Amino acid sequence: MTENLKPTDAAQVGEVLAWTAGSGKSVELIGGGSKAGLGRPMITDYRLDLSALEGVNLYEPEELVLRAGAATPLGEIQAMLAQQRQQMAFEPPDYAGLYQHDKDQTIGGVLATNLAGPRRIKAGAARDHFLGVAGISGRGEAFKSGGRVVKNVTGYDLCKLMAGSFGTLAALTEVTIKVLPAPEKIRTVLLFGQEDGTAILAMSQAAGSPHEVSGLAHLPSAIAARSSVSYVQTAGASVTAVRVEGPGPSVEHRAAALREQWGSFGAVEELHGHNSSTFWREVANVAHLLPQADAVIWKLSVTPSLGAETMAAALSEGGEGYYDWAGGLLWLSVPLLNDGHSDGGVALVRGALIGPDAGHATLMRGPDDLRERIDVFQPGAPALAALSARIKDSFDPRGLLNPGRMYVAV
Repeated sequence: MTENLKPTDAAQVGEVLAWTAGSGKSVELIGGGSKAGLGRPMITDYRLDLSALEGVNLYEPEELVLRAGAATPLGEIQAMLAQQRQQMAFEPPDYAGLYQHDKDQTIGGVLATNLAGPRRIKAGAARDHFLGVAGISGRGEAFKSGGRVVKNVTGYDLCKLMAGSFGTLAALTEVTIKVLPAPEKIRTVLLFGQEDGTAILAMSQAAGSPHEVSGLAHLPSAIAARSSVSYVQTAGASVTAVRVEGPGPSVEHRAAALREQWGSFGAVEELHGHNSSTFWREVANVAHLLPQADAVIWKLSVTPSLGAETMAAALSEGGEGYYDWAGGLLWLSVPLLNDGHSDGGVALVRGALIGPDAGHATLMRGPDDLRERIDVFQPGAPALAALSARIKDSFDPRGLLNPGRMYVAV
């Protein structure tokens, strides 16, 4: 049985990792435990519980900066920001429903997995808002990088390196992020009844317009019917959506312009504040729209113009899916066969990626035995894999931190 270690502060984290580095003991890093189902299963000697590293220790609303312990619950941070009418602009999704638990994710976990929601097309990924980090490497060495503002960053930008590393390089102990004002008003324009290809064309036109859109998604009719937003649920057709945010008069003007632009494709409608927020939360969090508890869930990042073709090929033997990021992000739900030998659709899904640089596919949810047998993350090109191995070696030469979480441990 894996032994649990729970340091009370960053200094103790350093002591523990220095000891494991010296003794060759492998370690699973855990904050809130909300993402245990993301990545490959691991077998380690110890589980390092970092949950004591919590608390916001600096928040300057006028400077749009916040610093907190890496295990600070995201809900706590979001509540604090809401009191000042501010937000994390990268719109971190909540996959509690996807993984069927009620655990609150942590700010360190969000940054370590580089998660972002529908607003990514405008605001960027989590890494783009990651200003500073303190952590302990797999060597047991403490390090810091970045600062409270972007211009203070000197040397190597380790924040970008830690974002998306899934705890395989270091244990994050403290993070600093950039926050932004929350929008005064939100509007979502809906377009009904479009085939996937036409919907992607409409989204492409909206993305290329001067209207500063902050969300573009397309739901086939069966998926739209699961929404809790009545206009979407009762449409009886596919629903394509574009979001605009900002000052009230500007939002109203841009929404009207988009309604006129999309009116040439078909019937349109508009969602206001609460319904608009609910809709985009469903798009970001996935589980409400793809609720099959025993299905395998894939996330594909592709060139938007190839989205419809990729979706059709990936689902040619069954399943369903929808589009985010103007067609550049595909969410797929694939049935898991009952014979115990299903590959979770990996051959079809990865085979649907068109061309060597067509994108990547990540297995976001699947049973442990499946995640052990296949590549959860898109296999990298040899040159990229070699670079990743050298980076891993510099931070964790003995491969003791989250071994096998991203790729097969060697």
